[in-house]
Parts: sequence; C-alpha cells; structure tokens
Amino acid sequence: PQERLQIAISGQAGAQRAFDEAVKFTKDRKAFRQTVFDFQNTRFTLANLKAKLQAGWAHLDWCTARHLQGELTAAEASAAKLFHTELQWEVCDAALQLHGGAGYMNEYPIARLWRDARVQRIYGGTSEIMKEVVARSL
Repeated sequence: PQERLQIAISGQAGAQRAFDEAVKFTKDRKAFRQTVFDFQNTRFTLANLKAKLQAGWAHLDWCTARHLQGELTAAEASAAKLFHTELQWEVCDAALQLHGGAGYMNEYPIARLWRDARVQRIYGGTSEIMKEVVARSL
C-alpha cells in the first residue's frame, strides 16, 4: 500500500502543478483581444479541475491518516493510485489543451508534465490492474 500511496501523492502533486501552470498561462496569453482565461470555456474547464483537485487532496489526507494508523488496505491504496494518476492525466491533458500549440514546446513546463504523467498510469501497477485489485475487494 505504501508504494501505491506514494504514487497517488505524486500523481496529485503533478496534477496540481499542471493546473497551476494552466491558470498562469491562460491569464497571460491573449487571443482575440482578451486573455484566454477570459473565455467562459477556459474558466469552466479550470473550475471543474479545481473541484476535482480539491476532492483529491482531501482523499489523500484520508489515505495518509489510514496508512499512518496501519489500516490502509491494498484495495484502498490501489483505488487511490488509480484515481490520482488518472486525475493527473486528465488535468495534464486539459492543461496542455489550454496552452494550445505552446503546450508542445519544451520551454513550457506543461510539455514535460504531460509526458511524465503518462507513465504514472503504468508503474506500480497499471490502471487496469488497480481496477482488478479494487474489484476483487468488493
């Protein structure tokens, strides 16, 4: 459980960083004489991601408390790894989309964050394996 909890925490942190980069970029970047942040779609996308990140941090607090008490189960850790690495992928992908073409340019941190997010869903057990572990605990 500890390895999968660590990967979950790393995934959540990566998601938060990608979100922060997207907010910063969209507030600076202009399109059609306004910032990208000023478009309703951008704000709604970011608001949705913020809500998911907020819930994610609370979930990790719960997982960490259970781990410190020696009560975090393999299924709970697997669910955390699944949820947080999938969230990282979702946030990084949305953040890259909000960067537009600049998202692929290595001088922007989002390019590296997006690439690095992909492997999180593989090591420590793939997302499919995490689903199997969780399903077996039902």
